[in-house]
Amino acid sequence: MLGQIASFLVHTVVTFFVFLLLLRFHFQWLRVPFRNPFGEFVLATTSWAVVPARRVIPGLRGLDLPTLLLAWLAQAIGLWLQHWIRASEPALAALIVAAAMDVLRYSLYILMGAVIIQVVFSWMNPYTPVAPLLDAITRPFLRPLRRFVRPIGNIDLTPLVLVIVLQVILIVIGYLRPATIAL
Repeated sequence: MLGQIASFLVHTVVTFFVFLLLLRFHFQWLRVPFRNPFGEFVLATTSWAVVPARRVIPGLRGLDLPTLLLAWLAQAIGLWLQHWIRASEPALAALIVAAAMDVLRYSLYILMGAVIIQVVFSWMNPYTPVAPLLDAITRPFLRPLRRFVRPIGNIDLTPLVLVIVLQVILIVIGYLRPATIAL
Protein backbone atom coordinates (compact mmCIF):
# COMPACT_ATOMS: atom_id res chain seq x y z
CA MET A 1 0.00 0.00 0.00
CA LEU A 2 2.75 2.50 0.90
CA GLY A 3 4.63 1.60 -2.26
CA GLN A 4 1.55 2.28 -4.35
CA ILE A 5 1.06 5.65 -2.63
CA ALA A 6 4.72 6.59 -3.14
CA SER A 7 4.58 5.52 -6.79
CA PHE A 8 1.42 7.58 -7.31
CA LEU A 9 2.99 10.66 -5.73
CA VAL A 10 6.18 10.33 -7.80
CA HIS A 11 4.13 9.88 -10.96
CA THR A 12 1.93 12.90 -10.19
CA VAL A 13 4.76 15.30 -9.32
CA VAL A 14 7.02 14.22 -12.18
CA THR A 15 4.23 14.28 -14.77
CA PHE A 16 3.14 17.76 -13.65
CA PHE A 17 6.72 19.05 -13.96
CA VAL A 18 7.21 17.36 -17.34
CA PHE A 19 3.99 18.95 -18.63
CA LEU A 20 5.20 22.37 -17.46
CA LEU A 21 8.54 21.88 -19.20
CA LEU A 22 6.80 20.76 -22.38
CA LEU A 23 4.48 23.77 -22.25
CA ARG A 24 7.53 26.01 -21.99
CA PHE A 25 9.16 24.22 -24.94
CA HIS A 26 6.03 24.43 -27.09
CA PHE A 27 5.33 28.05 -26.17
CA GLN A 28 8.80 29.03 -27.33
CA TRP A 29 8.69 26.78 -30.42
CA LEU A 30 5.26 28.07 -31.52
CA ARG A 31 6.09 31.66 -30.51
CA VAL A 32 3.28 31.81 -27.97
CA PRO A 33 3.63 34.94 -25.83
CA PHE A 34 4.57 34.37 -22.21
CA ARG A 35 2.99 37.68 -21.16
CA ASN A 36 -0.15 36.19 -19.70
CA PRO A 37 -0.88 34.63 -16.31
CA PHE A 38 -0.48 31.08 -17.61
CA GLY A 39 2.80 31.83 -19.42
CA GLU A 40 4.18 33.58 -16.35
CA PHE A 41 3.24 30.56 -14.22
CA VAL A 42 5.07 28.22 -16.61
CA LEU A 43 8.18 30.44 -16.54
CA ALA A 44 8.11 30.81 -12.75
CA THR A 45 7.81 27.08 -12.10
CA THR A 46 10.44 25.92 -14.59
CA SER A 47 13.13 28.61 -14.65
CA TRP A 48 14.97 27.13 -11.67
CA ALA A 49 15.83 24.09 -13.80
CA VAL A 50 15.91 25.55 -17.32
CA VAL A 51 18.20 28.56 -16.75
CA PRO A 52 21.14 26.49 -15.42
CA ALA A 53 20.60 23.87 -18.14
CA ARG A 54 20.86 26.55 -20.83
CA ARG A 55 24.37 27.34 -19.63
CA VAL A 56 25.42 23.77 -20.42
CA ILE A 57 23.16 22.72 -23.32
CA PRO A 58 22.87 25.01 -26.36
CA GLY A 59 19.65 25.51 -28.29
CA LEU A 60 19.20 23.89 -31.68
CA ARG A 61 18.02 26.08 -34.59
CA GLY A 62 15.68 28.14 -32.45
CA LEU A 63 14.38 25.17 -30.48
CA ASP A 64 14.66 25.23 -26.70
CA LEU A 65 16.64 21.99 -26.58
CA PRO A 66 17.61 22.29 -22.87
CA THR A 67 13.94 22.41 -21.84
CA LEU A 68 13.05 19.43 -24.03
CA LEU A 69 15.98 17.39 -22.70
CA LEU A 70 15.04 18.30 -19.12
CA ALA A 71 11.48 17.07 -19.77
CA TRP A 72 12.83 13.79 -21.15
CA LEU A 73 15.32 13.40 -18.28
CA ALA A 74 12.67 14.16 -15.64
CA GLN A 75 10.34 11.57 -17.19
CA ALA A 76 13.13 8.96 -17.31
CA ILE A 77 14.03 9.61 -13.66
CA GLY A 78 10.35 9.43 -12.70
CA LEU A 79 9.94 6.07 -14.45
CA TRP A 80 13.10 4.76 -12.79
CA LEU A 81 11.90 5.94 -9.35
CA GLN A 82 8.56 4.22 -9.82
CA HIS A 83 10.30 0.97 -10.68
CA TRP A 84 12.71 1.38 -7.76
CA ILE A 85 9.75 1.84 -5.40
CA ARG A 86 8.21 -1.38 -6.74
CA ALA A 87 11.57 -3.19 -6.51
CA SER A 88 11.85 -3.91 -10.22
CA GLU A 89 14.64 -2.97 -12.57
CA PRO A 90 13.86 -2.08 -16.20
CA ALA A 91 16.44 -2.22 -18.97
CA LEU A 92 18.14 1.13 -19.53
CA ALA A 93 17.33 1.18 -23.26
CA ALA A 94 13.65 0.48 -22.58
CA LEU A 95 13.60 3.24 -19.96
CA ILE A 96 15.13 5.75 -22.39
CA VAL A 97 12.70 4.84 -25.18
CA ALA A 98 9.69 4.84 -22.85
CA ALA A 99 10.60 8.29 -21.52
CA ALA A 100 10.91 9.64 -25.07
CA MET A 101 7.57 8.10 -26.03
CA ASP A 102 5.96 9.61 -22.92
CA VAL A 103 7.32 13.07 -23.77
CA LEU A 104 5.85 12.75 -27.26
CA ARG A 105 2.57 11.46 -25.84
CA TYR A 106 2.35 14.34 -23.35
CA SER A 107 3.04 16.83 -26.15
CA LEU A 108 0.13 15.41 -28.09
CA TYR A 109 -2.05 15.64 -24.97
CA ILE A 110 -1.15 19.32 -24.67
CA LEU A 111 -2.17 19.95 -28.28
CA MET A 112 -5.37 17.92 -27.92
CA GLY A 113 -6.30 19.74 -24.72
CA ALA A 114 -5.66 23.12 -26.35
CA VAL A 115 -7.89 22.20 -29.30
CA ILE A 116 -10.74 21.01 -27.07
CA ILE A 117 -10.54 24.04 -24.76
CA GLN A 118 -10.40 26.35 -27.78
CA VAL A 119 -13.53 24.78 -29.25
CA VAL A 120 -15.42 25.05 -25.96
CA PHE A 121 -14.40 28.69 -25.52
CA SER A 122 -15.37 29.47 -29.12
CA TRP A 123 -18.92 28.36 -28.27
CA MET A 124 -19.17 29.91 -24.80
CA ASN A 125 -16.93 33.00 -24.84
CA PRO A 126 -14.92 33.57 -28.02
CA TYR A 127 -13.36 36.76 -26.62
CA THR A 128 -11.86 35.18 -23.52
CA PRO A 129 -8.38 36.48 -22.67
CA VAL A 130 -6.92 32.98 -23.14
CA ALA A 131 -8.20 32.74 -26.76
CA PRO A 132 -5.04 34.23 -28.37
CA LEU A 133 -2.89 31.79 -26.38
CA LEU A 134 -4.93 28.79 -27.54
CA ASP A 135 -5.00 30.09 -31.10
CA ALA A 136 -1.20 30.43 -31.16
CA ILE A 137 -0.83 26.83 -29.97
CA THR A 138 -3.34 25.28 -32.37
CA ARG A 139 -3.04 27.45 -35.50
CA PRO A 140 0.07 25.74 -36.96
CA PHE A 141 -1.69 22.37 -36.76
CA LEU A 142 -5.16 23.44 -37.88
CA ARG A 143 -4.04 25.60 -40.82
CA PRO A 144 -2.87 22.71 -43.06
CA LEU A 145 -6.05 20.77 -42.33
CA ARG A 146 -8.23 23.73 -43.30
CA ARG A 147 -6.99 23.39 -46.89
CA PHE A 148 -8.64 19.97 -47.11
CA VAL A 149 -11.57 20.25 -44.70
CA ARG A 150 -13.84 23.13 -45.62
CA PRO A 151 -16.46 24.51 -43.22
CA ILE A 152 -19.87 22.91 -43.57
CA GLY A 153 -22.70 25.34 -42.91
CA ASN A 154 -20.28 27.74 -41.16
CA ILE A 155 -19.15 24.95 -38.83
CA ASP A 156 -15.39 24.35 -38.80
CA LEU A 157 -14.72 20.61 -38.47
CA THR A 158 -10.91 20.85 -38.56
CA PRO A 159 -10.57 20.68 -34.75
CA LEU A 160 -12.51 17.42 -34.79
CA VAL A 161 -10.32 16.04 -37.58
CA LEU A 162 -7.18 17.08 -35.69
CA VAL A 163 -8.37 15.39 -32.48
CA ILE A 164 -9.08 12.19 -34.42
CA VAL A 165 -5.62 12.28 -36.05
CA LEU A 166 -3.98 12.89 -32.67
CA GLN A 167 -5.91 10.01 -31.13
CA VAL A 168 -4.75 7.67 -33.91
CA ILE A 169 -1.13 8.77 -33.31
CA LEU A 170 -1.57 8.16 -29.57
CA ILE A 171 -2.82 4.63 -30.27
CA VAL A 172 0.27 3.93 -32.38
CA ILE A 173 2.56 5.34 -29.67
CA GLY A 174 0.81 3.15 -27.11
CA TYR A 175 1.69 0.05 -29.13
CA LEU A 176 5.28 1.15 -29.77
CA ARG A 177 6.08 2.01 -26.15
CA PRO A 178 8.18 -0.75 -24.56
CA ALA A 179 5.92 -3.12 -22.64
CA THR A 180 8.62 -3.72 -20.01
CA ILE A 181 8.10 -0.19 -18.68
CA ALA A 182 4.37 -0.59 -18.13
CA LEU A 183 3.31 0.83 -14.78
